[in-house]
Amino acid sequence: MTTETRADRTDEAIDAARGLEFYSQMVHIRAFEDVVNDLYKRAAMPGLAHLYSGQEAVAVGVCQALHRDDYITSTHRGHGHCLAKGADPKLMFAELLGKEIGYCGGRGGSMHIADQETGNLGANAIVGGSTGIATGAALSAKSLGNHRVAVCFFGEGALGQGLLYEVMNLAALWTLPVIYVCENNLYNEYTHFRETTAGEILARPAAFGIRAERVDGQDVRAVYAAASALVARAREGGGPAFLECDTYRYHGHHVGDIDRAYYRSKDEEHEWMTTRDPIGRFGEWLCEQGFAAPVTLDDIRSQAATAIEAAAQFALDAPYPVAGDVWRHVYA
Repeated sequence: MTTETRADRTDEAIDAARGLEFYSQMVHIRAFEDVVNDLYKRAAMPGLAHLYSGQEAVAVGVCQALHRDDYITSTHRGHGHCLAKGADPKLMFAELLGKEIGYCGGRGGSMHIADQETGNLGANAIVGGSTGIATGAALSAKSLGNHRVAVCFFGEGALGQGLLYEVMNLAALWTLPVIYVCENNLYNEYTHFRETTAGEILARPAAFGIRAERVDGQDVRAVYAAASALVARAREGGGPAFLECDTYRYHGHHVGDIDRAYYRSKDEEHEWMTTRDPIGRFGEWLCEQGFAAPVTLDDIRSQAATAIEAAAQFALDAPYPVAGDVWRHVYA
């Protein structure tokens, strides 16, 4: 077991083509969330959504280290995970809007999107609720010998859930190919994690003998490098790992959380959005490496905005399920 902090680990090579793919994915996730927020403000979307804006480097860096048939489980703030794993924005918007063609027939909404074809076993509205699902998937993969890896995304708020420790214990005992990815965006809804989480985060998985690392979650290269090494290790039989990613959500806990002054400052938000923005930082690196020119990045952002707007319109125009289908897929 090792416990490491690798905020600047970027030893996994990224060439121009892959770098532009990373950038495009992050930009598409940001554009998707911008449109989700707009749909909510226009009262075109039922219910609430928890936006992933600001955390794009985590989803992209981790999912780029996975194979298409590897598994992920997600959270209530899961749009970025779904998209990074290969979900179709049209079908995602349709699910958010309760349309028949959505991934779960419009029944799951924002917090319960699943896409079996890309290995996405589902988002989960229960904090830490998907940790057991991911660990079970890892047990299945080991039993079948198919060399698949499972990744479980969760926020630092899940560190207060007993299920996480139960499954990490089993994963360590059984040497399961599962990576626990903690997206530490500092706030358990409206409370700073230092007021809810005793001790050091990495000490918790380390107590089970699980390899534990911490990276700068705003640096997609660092996330990708760390995730690639841990995924390869798990795929080769090295067992579970825990990756803490320091990140930040730009919006409130959900789309209705507009006035955040009572739990975090405008100065803090401004600093993260300007000096630590994952898209801006990676775009600068691409230009420095000669992998892209500013105009190329502008084109990628423009194309992403157009594609996401078209996907949203597709979902708005799609039909709702017929009333008689309310009894389908209901367990009795």
